[in-house]
Formats: sequence, structure tokens, C-alpha cells
Amino acid sequence: MNKRNKLKIINDPVYGFITIPSELIFDLIEHPYFQRLRRISQMGMSYLVYPGAHHTRFHHALGCVHLMRKAVGILRFKGTTISEEEEEALLIAILLHDIGHGPFSHAMENSIIEGVSHESISLKFMGALNTIFEGKLDLAIQIFTKQHPKKFLQQLLASQLDIDRLDYLKRDSFFTGVAEGNINSERIITMMNVANNELVIEEKGIYSVEKFLVARRLMYWQVYLHKTGLVAEQLLIRIFKRAKFLAQHTNQIESSLHLDFFLKNTIKENELDLKVLETFSKLDDYDVLSAIKKWTTHQDFVLQKLCSMLINRNLLKIKLKNKPIASAKLEEKLELVMQNYKLSKEEASYFVFTGTTSNTAYRAKEEQIKILYKNGKTKDVAKASDQFNLKALSQPVIKYYISYPKFYN
Repeated sequence: MNKRNKLKIINDPVYGFITIPSELIFDLIEHPYFQRLRRISQMGMSYLVYPGAHHTRFHHALGCVHLMRKAVGILRFKGTTISEEEEEALLIAILLHDIGHGPFSHAMENSIIEGVSHESISLKFMGALNTIFEGKLDLAIQIFTKQHPKKFLQQLLASQLDIDRLDYLKRDSFFTGVAEGNINSERIITMMNVANNELVIEEKGIYSVEKFLVARRLMYWQVYLHKTGLVAEQLLIRIFKRAKFLAQHTNQIESSLHLDFFLKNTIKENELDLKVLETFSKLDDYDVLSAIKKWTTHQDFVLQKLCSMLINRNLLKIKLKNKPIASAKLEEKLELVMQNYKLSKEEASYFVFTGTTSNTAYRAKEEQIKILYKNGKTKDVAKASDQFNLKALSQPVIKYYISYPKFYN
């Protein structure tokens, strides 16, 4: 019998030809847990704003593996010791770092399994895969959970300037067509080094880091937190909330077997056992979209209206402000919806609501991006930069919004 060739070459639209580096990583990619990421959109509902944004978590994970291999090669070239086992563990960890995302990625985080982050679910998946692959993911899990003695390995995986961000900014910029987010990820990787067990950027790479931080800010306000995408995601959350209410109180709701489980059961983190994880592993964007299409004719007015709005892109109106929305304004909008739709106040609150959205491009207080000088000293990029706006990027920007139907201004 012919042995299957597991050393594949993949044509990536962002980086060109990339290779799968080992048989273990190939087998992990082939596993149904990972193949599900082909059916999980990278950017939630952003395709309603940027029609090209239909790429998936599968694309992103493979791109991250490609960049991580480059980073390891650069650090080794500069004299940093990284064993073959550590390299494979790093590649496994970055491959699986987003495997816990549910349908539409961040849009439905905490909705399907309440109060549980995708990172926690990713760790559960890695544990399950480690059992299947007889302990071969031990070192990857050690790095993922920040238990490894080499801090720079953990920083490559998750930090202010990690491989995850270097891929998603460049990839999301490519698929949305938003040129402001197009960073030079290879230049930044080439400038990486290690000092005092920490990941640093050499002095001549400071302008690439500045560009990265500015691009991150622009991508958040122009793409990730775009008001139309924001209100679409809020509609999706409210659709799931209403469907869950109906499933648990009236039992008059139809959906796929796997979605039905999460509609009828409220799962907490301590209840996320292997059986629940297996059900979650079969849930993807298609379950949710097909259910929403079905619910556009549901007898419940609230669910039917919300689903029709999302499917037909006839979204709620949203207004962003620099200060909190006055409660009188909210009450006024609620009253109008109650009158127009003949709804109770509780039902009207599905269509009229306020909230906040915020972004901090650089969280210097949590962990710094350090610039390495030729004399061996390091300095925080915000202090090393001659750009005043980097200090401003360290401050959180908060915006307040109110959303309501379009039948009045």
C-alpha cells in the first residue's frame, strides 16, 4: 500500500507557496477539529462592510505557521538556541491557537458557551488532541499556557508583537482591501532578536514597529470596530439570545442537531467536558446561517424580524458618540419601537440598545515592545520612538453607541 505524502505545499494568496513542515503538523491539520476552521470566518460579520472578507480561521492558522517558521529561522541565525522539539512545539501551538473559536469568531464569543474565552476552548481542544496523539503536544501546551522557561517562545505566540498579529493584520488588510493595515511582517520578523530571555526588536526595526502599531489602530477603527460590522454582530448576538429563550421556554425552534444542543443548554466552563467539546467541534458558521435563514419565517416576531434584518442586510441604525448615551434618549427610542412594533419593553430591547466599544493599540502597562540598541540596552518602543503619537496609542479610546430601527431618525 502506498504511504500518503504528508509534506504538502500550499498556495497562500498572501505569502505565496508555503510548506507543511512535519507529518505531525499535517496530521493535526487533517483532523476534523482543525478542518472545522475552514467553516469559521476570520472576521465575523465584516463581510457585510467589506465584501472580500470571507477568509477563514484555517487560512490564518496556516499563515501563522509560515511566519513562525521564518521567526525561528531568523532567531537561530542570530545565535538563539531553539531545539527541533521546541520549534515543532511552537508551530503546533500557533497552528492550534484559534481552534477554540466558535461560529463567526469573536462575534459569538461568550454566546454559545457563556463566559468562556476561545483561548480556554482552544486549550481544551489541545488537551483532547494530545490524548489522541499520545502526548506529542505536551511541549506545545506548556508554551501555550506560559509554563515554558524560555519567555521569548511564549512571546512569539502571544504578546504585543506576536506572530498571530503579524499575520491577521496583513491578511485582513489583503482581503478587505484596506491598505492602511498592510504591515511589513517579514521586515519585523527579520528585526527580531532575543535579549535577557525576552523577544526584542533591533533598533533599525523601530519604524516598522511604529507602522505596525499605527496600522493596528487604523484597522480596529476602520475594520474590526466599524459601526456597521458592530451592529451586525450585535444583531447576531441578539438572534442567538432570542432563539435560546424560545428553545428553553417554548420548544418552538428548529436548528441543526449541534446548534440545538447549545440553544437548549446553558454550558459553563466547568461543564465543558469531552462530550460537549465534541458537539462544539461540529458547530460552524453554516449551522448558524442556515438556522437564521429558516428563522426569517418564524412565528415569533422578534426572532423573525432580527433574522430578516441580518439576512437582507437591512440593519439597525447605529450612532457613535464620545460620551455616554442619555437614558432619556434610550427610553424615547424604546417607546417608539414599542408603539410601532406593538411590543413589550423587554421585546423592544432587542431592537434598541446602547453599549461601548474601545481599543488600545499598544498596552504598554501590560507588556512592552522592547527596542534593542547596539550597546545591549533595551527601551520601550513608546519611549524610544520620536513619534509623539505612540504615547497617544497607549491610551484607551472609548466610544459609546445607541442602536435602533431605521423607521425614524
